[in-house]
Amino acid sequence: MELRQLEYLVAVAEEASFTKAAARVFVTQPCVSAQIRRLERELGQDLLDRGGRTIQLTDAGAAALPYARAVLAAVDGVRGAVESVSGVVRGQVAMGSVASSLSLRLPELLADFSLRYPEVEISLSEGNTDKLVDGVRTGVIDVAVIGVRAEPPAGLETLVIADESLIGAVGHDHPLAGIDSIPVDEVECHALMCLPGGSALRAASDAAWAAAGAKPRVAFEAGDPRVLAQLAARGMGMAILPERYVLSQPDRLHPVRISSPHLRGGLALAWRSSGRISPAARALLARARALLG
Repeated sequence: MELRQLEYLVAVAEEASFTKAAARVFVTQPCVSAQIRRLERELGQDLLDRGGRTIQLTDAGAAALPYARAVLAAVDGVRGAVESVSGVVRGQVAMGSVASSLSLRLPELLADFSLRYPEVEISLSEGNTDKLVDGVRTGVIDVAVIGVRAEPPAGLETLVIADESLIGAVGHDHPLAGIDSIPVDEVECHALMCLPGGSALRAASDAAWAAAGAKPRVAFEAGDPRVLAQLAARGMGMAILPERYVLSQPDRLHPVRISSPHLRGGLALAWRSSGRISPAARALLARARALLG
């Protein structure tokens, strides 16, 4: 019995797919399948039911799964204990973030982490919440800043680190530049600029329009809120952005509050709730919780 076989078993059980499990552990699908077959032969029992549309655990597999997780956790514990004695954390760690986290102190976090752990290579990537959630689930990303949803994504643990209102932002030459607030149904009268589908902030604004029975015209979509802010400042329409971000640019943007309880956007740290997490990733998560939480 090998550690990698237990790791592959846990990955297939959690992903319900050989293909997704293979992507998560960075090997090919035939390799995952072959190693689990070897484990099944050694144990004398089928651990997976491969007959349905998704891969399911057999009774034997369900009985083995918690022990496989415990073994992997114990191995990580050994690594962590040794590294804590030596005082040196090494390796690579990947962080992801939605672009709408501009008001957070991510540069400060990364600089602080690099000073504390100079032996760790760290990378930062941006994407929408859906993409980042997939990255964390598959292990491509260790820790991510994602948009808050009504329910935490399955398989992930989250910690809310920001919660603020979404408001309109217009340039100082826009007809709304002299108005502080508008009713939610009045958004139909103005060209809107929003983040694209797949982002939690877009989902929050769409929910606000739906609750009011409004059907606004989205004239422009961009994945980077900085682009939306630049277009709004140039009079292209009203951008829907986090309040703190809009208020930080009074020279370019005029804030327009929209009367709806649904227009709220939040950010959360996300990491895998089960499976292996490296000491470097644990260190990054700890610093992120301390600085951003």
